[in-house]
Amino acid sequence: MTGGPAIRELVLGCAQAVRAAVARHGRQGRQRRVHGDSPGGDAQFDVDEVAERAVWEHLTGHAREPLAVYTEHHGLRRTGPDPAILLVVDPVDGTRPTSAGLEMGTVSIAVAPLAAGAPTLGDVTAAHVLELRSGAWMYADDTLPEPLRHDGYDWPLPRLSSTRDLTRMFWSIEFNGHPMRLMTDAYEHLVDASANTGGVFVFNSASFSLTRIVTGQLDAYVDVGNRILRDHPGTEAEFRRVGRGGILHLFPYDIAASAYLAKRAGVVVTDAYGDSLDPMPLLTIDPASQRSCVAASTPELHRALLDTIRWDLPDPASTGGHR
Repeated sequence: MTGGPAIRELVLGCAQAVRAAVARHGRQGRQRRVHGDSPGGDAQFDVDEVAERAVWEHLTGHAREPLAVYTEHHGLRRTGPDPAILLVVDPVDGTRPTSAGLEMGTVSIAVAPLAAGAPTLGDVTAAHVLELRSGAWMYADDTLPEPLRHDGYDWPLPRLSSTRDLTRMFWSIEFNGHPMRLMTDAYEHLVDASANTGGVFVFNSASFSLTRIVTGQLDAYVDVGNRILRDHPGTEAEFRRVGRGGILHLFPYDIAASAYLAKRAGVVVTDAYGDSLDPMPLLTIDPASQRSCVAASTPELHRALLDTIRWDLPDPASTGGHR
């Protein structure tokens, strides 16, 4: 069973173990050293190493049956032979805000059956996101009658906004590994229209952004880099330049848990083409397996974003590459 009390106890306990380890590390004042790259190419800070170790120690010490565990830095490991359950874990989603002592870092854990085929985001049956700074959390699984369970918030969840107006939306966007020029070409007009009468934020955490729609603090979240690359292959050099050689779009561990929670809460969550994220592979991180995301609290706002973001961008060759 990939849902129910046993899984809930395990993943909530794992996230709390990570939070405790990160807090101890922060009190020591060592939070911003980069000690290498993840397999996907993202810089790994010392806090990532602390959190990865806490995940593995908790799961190997507390799991009642063998697990397959996929984490950002270590990839796929098994706690025992022939596991039937897969956990996809981002020990710290939002490394940079966590390293700065800000509140946008989370632990993200998605649970899926480890079937004979390749599991996808649509196979997720349980998910948990814990905020490292506040300790607030959300959890859901397929066995629950309610959309989700939560603790640490000042109001019942979900609390989706009714925003439909692009000029009034509070939304977050992504820049890590995304060339500023390309992002500006895609949605500078939306930033200009909403920055004063709404709000524009860069959190560098897909989990935090998506769960802020669930809490009603945000109306939308947009990460369009992967669609821009797919539509305009000539931009690959630009993406690799800012990714220090890698393509850094949405990986499965970034979004598997928060997308599950958001969808159960009623958020409209798709890729930047408006298609379901369910086919996204959970165990591969190559550029072809990465995705984009457009999420919104209302179908009308979601449609307006897809229709208004500028997808027909200038050819990099005609603008001399980056500028």
